[in-house]
Amino acid sequence: MKETLIKYIPKKAIPLVEYLINKHQVNLKIVSQRQTKHGDFRLMPDGRMLITVNNNLNHYQFLLTLIHEIAHHVTHQKFGRVQPHGKEWKTVFQHLMLPFLEPEIYPTQILPYLANYLKNPKASTDTDVNLSLALRNGKAEPGKIFIFEVPNGNVFQFKNRLYKRGNKRRTRYECLNLTNKRVYLFNQNAEVLLIQ
Repeated sequence: MKETLIKYIPKKAIPLVEYLINKHQVNLKIVSQRQTKHGDFRLMPDGRMLITVNNNLNHYQFLLTLIHEIAHHVTHQKFGRVQPHGKEWKTVFQHLMLPFLEPEIYPTQILPYLANYLKNPKASTDTDVNLSLALRNGKAEPGKIFIFEVPNGNVFQFKNRLYKRGNKRRTRYECLNLTNKRVYLFNQNAEVLLIQ
């Protein structure tokens, strides 16, 4: 397991992660990128619990996603069926993440955003724009830009559909789908392809 983990998480986190995987008998599968999620937790028909994490995440995203999913596993073991991201899961997730909040594991430029997020963690880290950008070192995937970088009125592509960027609401951008003429709200950290 250590040989696998070294490719995906910060080196100093490996002993802690190995401990959690062994203690909670975690079945971990590293999978190809999925568009809608970084990881998931599933109860299999045979009663086993399976955690999957996308292989395209950087070390810091991967670690956070893995602990997020292990928290689902532990929550299920302790409480049975409860709200997926309810108070039980939040408490377990916060408890599991505490040992990882170290500058030897997460860089100091990420730690304040991570600590703030963990006060009331949400279903997806991407909903916390500041944390999401810090985890990515402020850089979008090669060839893409963040939606907040798209000039107002310009056209961009997202999931093979064309949109025109509109005004910012409180935290998200209104974007017109050029095919169906409906307005959609995009998180500020959505990665898009600018159409010249």
